[in-house]
Amino acid sequence: MPCLMGRNWHCGNGNPSFSMDILTIISRIASLPSASAHRLAAIASPIALRRGHLLFRAGRLEHDIYLVSQGLARVYYHHRANDVTLCFGMEGDALISLRSYIQDSPGYENIELLETSELYRLRIADLHQLYTSDIHIANWGRKLGELELIKTEERLMSRQFKSAAERYEELLKNQPNLLQRVQLGYIASYLGISQVTLSRIRAEIR
Repeated sequence: MPCLMGRNWHCGNGNPSFSMDILTIISRIASLPSASAHRLAAIASPIALRRGHLLFRAGRLEHDIYLVSQGLARVYYHHRANDVTLCFGMEGDALISLRSYIQDSPGYENIELLETSELYRLRIADLHQLYTSDIHIANWGRKLGELELIKTEERLMSRQFKSAAERYEELLKNQPNLLQRVQLGYIASYLGISQVTLSRIRAEIR
């Protein structure tokens, strides 16, 4: 069950990763004038959810986006009888269904928490209200969508043109602590290979 907390939150079964405050996460996406940043932060509700909680479900219109203060999530979709991991979200990342955010349509992804996590929840309707009244926040929202689209493009290019070993080395470079926080089966799914192949690649790289 979810547990809603105040600013000094704690939900038990924590992890050793550091937490990020809302203004820091906002500024990572795009810089804002102080007044606009605080206006945006004011609509962010802190929420703590336990490991295994399913934030988004495929085929459902999502009305919120989440900014990760502390914790880890897996984005995946169902393909035939298997789950295919698309990416992971950790501290400072946004968890978002682009189809719901941009087109007001049901999304295709599932997002599951892999750790008990501390998040900031923003209602998309509240964001849209701010977009109409503050051009700086509107530009921030545009930047948010652009960054998520770039991440999607980079994942597609990596899958199409890099070998499994190259993708694994890329993961080691960009998100080295994932290997300590995520089970190997999810890493293998993310790389598009079997767990046996992943074990062989790891042994060769060592």
